[in-house]
Amino acid sequence: MDSSPGQTIRPEAVAGTFYPGEGESLMQTVRDLIDAAETGAAPQAPKALIVPHAGFVYSGPVAASAYASLAALKGRVRRVVLIGPSHFKAFFGIAAPTVQAFATPAGAVNLDRAAIDALVADGLARPDDAAHREEHALEVQLPFLMAVLGDFALVPLVVGDASSETVAAVLEALWDGPETLIVASTDLSHYHASEVAEELDGATARAIEALDGGGLTGNDACGYQAVAGLLLAARRHGLSVTRLDLRNSGDTAGGGGPVVGYGAWALAAG
Repeated sequence: MDSSPGQTIRPEAVAGTFYPGEGESLMQTVRDLIDAAETGAAPQAPKALIVPHAGFVYSGPVAASAYASLAALKGRVRRVVLIGPSHFKAFFGIAAPTVQAFATPAGAVNLDRAAIDALVADGLARPDDAAHREEHALEVQLPFLMAVLGDFALVPLVVGDASSETVAAVLEALWDGPETLIVASTDLSHYHASEVAEELDGATARAIEALDGGGLTGNDACGYQAVAGLLLAARRHGLSVTRLDLRNSGDTAGGGGPVVGYGAWALAAG
């Protein structure tokens, strides 16, 4: 089923493949991942997270280390701005959906239509349901957000060919106070031997932690444009970056052969 101007909800694209397709099984999986996560290094009140977006068996433990840091923010965060790359459609700019909600096996997440419509009216985003239709980079974050935050409004944005300044301008328009959380979705290096991936991802991690997204490319992170825009906005707001986890698919799912890298970071004031 396609999301189109006549629809009010975007259906799940990867339920049953990237994560469990039944609601209770899904949420139990998420709770188990969060309960197992290490949170000692996390700041108490992150303004933003950088998280991976592969299937839960691969990147779920790494993503959980970031989402576990939000435990104290339940009831305080009322809106989540969720940005990530386009894997299936090439386009310029930033794509916003026209629907009212995103479906998950555990229930629907309502969108902040007023905020999205304002972005479009101001020329900061374009309405484009096709960019969202099959995209998993945002979808796989929703069960984690539902588990840790409960009720919230969502602003989901798919980043196409867009500069860091363009992304930062969108984030600035939505920044607001502690009631708004920003989540950038990205995986790291793809299909290298584990020791090569560790070297490459280590360099990317150091750039992220220095708030330096200017040199990142698609070889470093598939969501580098979203991340670079977040880092630019974070630098302007005086945030610092804390590494929460850095692993690859060989570490989480096992098996030999080429791996994909995953990292999780929290951005906070101070």
